[in-house]
Order: sequence, then C-alpha cells, then structure tokens
Amino acid sequence: MVSIKGGRKRLTTGAVAAATAGLALGAFALSGTASGAPGAAKAADDGRHPKPTVVLEHGAFADGSSWNGVVADLRKRGYPVVAAANPLRGPASDAAALRTVLDHVKGPKILVGHSYGGNVISEAATGDPDVKALVYVAAFLPAPGESALELTNKYPGSTLPDALDPVTYQQADGSTATDLYIQQDKFRHQFAADVSAKQAALMAAAQRPVAQAALEEKATTAAWKAKPSWAVVTTQDLNIPVAVQRFMAERAHAHTTEVAASHSVAVSHPCLVADVIERAAHATVR
Repeated sequence: MVSIKGGRKRLTTGAVAAATAGLALGAFALSGTASGAPGAAKAADDGRHPKPTVVLEHGAFADGSSWNGVVADLRKRGYPVVAAANPLRGPASDAAALRTVLDHVKGPKILVGHSYGGNVISEAATGDPDVKALVYVAAFLPAPGESALELTNKYPGSTLPDALDPVTYQQADGSTATDLYIQQDKFRHQFAADVSAKQAALMAAAQRPVAQAALEEKATTAAWKAKPSWAVVTTQDLNIPVAVQRFMAERAHAHTTEVAASHSVAVSHPCLVADVIERAAHATVR
C-alpha cells in the first residue's frame, strides 16, 4: 500500500421504489477530441501494444466534468478516455447503461469508478474479457448482497445524512420516489473540502442527484473477485468513511494508495488518480 499524506446519524432505508429504468439508458459523454472517442485508433504504449481506453464512471452528486483533470492528464500520457454519463438510478440499470458504452469501445479497457460508480463498474465489468483492470476512486467495492447504504454504515464517520436534501416526486405510474442532493451550502465541507470555494460552488450547482433506491439496491455480482483491482483510499472522506474504504480494498486484495483528501479526490488530486490508473494499465495490458 502507498500512503500519501497531505455520535453519528445513520442513513436509513426508505420504502421507495427505484426510478424508471428508462432513465438509466442515457447517452455517454466523450472527453477530449475525436481521437479519444470509442472505436478511434489507440496511441501506442511501447511501440508494440496499444494503450487501453480508460472508461470513467462518476458517482452520486457529480457528473462527467468531475473527471476533467484526470482526463486531461491521461490524454497527455496518450490514453484514449471516455467519461460515461451515469444515470444514478440503480446499480443494475446503471451497469446496463455502462455496458452499452463498453460494447462500443473496442480493445482493452481500464474501468474506473468514483464513489457509487464503484457499485456500477463492479457489475458492468463482470464477464467482459476486454476490461483488464478495475480502479476504485474513493469508491464502493460491494460484494453480492451488499448495498452502498449498508457499506456506508458499516463503520462510523459519514456525515452525509445531515447534509442531504431529499426531493420526493411522483412517477408516471403514480408511485413516489426520492432523489438525493447535497445541500449547496454544505457541499464543499461534505464533498469537496480540499477543492477551491469557487470550484466547489460550481460543482454544487451542477450536481446530479442519486435515487435513494440506488443506494439501497443490493449488488448481484462483483467483478473485483475475478479482475485485478486498484483503490484510491481517501483518509479525509466524509461520505465513505476511511475504515469502510480500507475494509473493501483489503477484501478485494486491491493495490491501494492512501491520500489525505476529500471525497472529491479526482478533482483535488487528478495527477495522483491518473498515476494509479496508469499503474493498473501497465500491470494488466500486455
């Protein structure tokens, strides 16, 4: 493991249905110019092997722009990159949406998930031989039968419940569902304490809500059981307690890098995250 120094309330399970699965089949966003698009020619790694495409999956309360710094760094290193749009409706339907992206990208891939995006990549990568490695960035690594909600509450330390702003709405079938936001005036402290106030304010305004049901949905498979994994563990995280992150990384036998960072480590430490992704690529794509 690499280490880089730099009375709780529990989330409760609500009886809300998952939002419509149709929302999960959203389009994906391409990062960079056309050379980084799916199916584009890959830059040579060492003259003999193509560099893998890095597919990034954002988590709750974020969007694809949360990867901007990582994308810029990886592209400088010659990696094709795709930042997928995560519908944030539930691990199964979100994984189905991500698989449409993976199926469109040819050749070897490194799959990277932040936060709840870890749930999604764990399912989407199962059985895909082109996904050579998984990288979990301040993310969940659930085992089958576990939910993000359950894992968050496994050890103390999350202050997320007091920062949430729930919005309940009626669906087309007449049932109700709840989306979760982070209150904008609490966003920086809760989610991005090591990000500038100006940037954190933009992130708060642009945040995408996660369905409460998505955090309650249990995993059905875990790709990390069969594929090599890397983990970036954030020791100042107020969303996913560091003890939870360490537990999951150790259970998965992940190559772990610890950093004194907030939950938004991809924004505050993009080069570090890119370094870990590159190590995963070098170790697995030959």
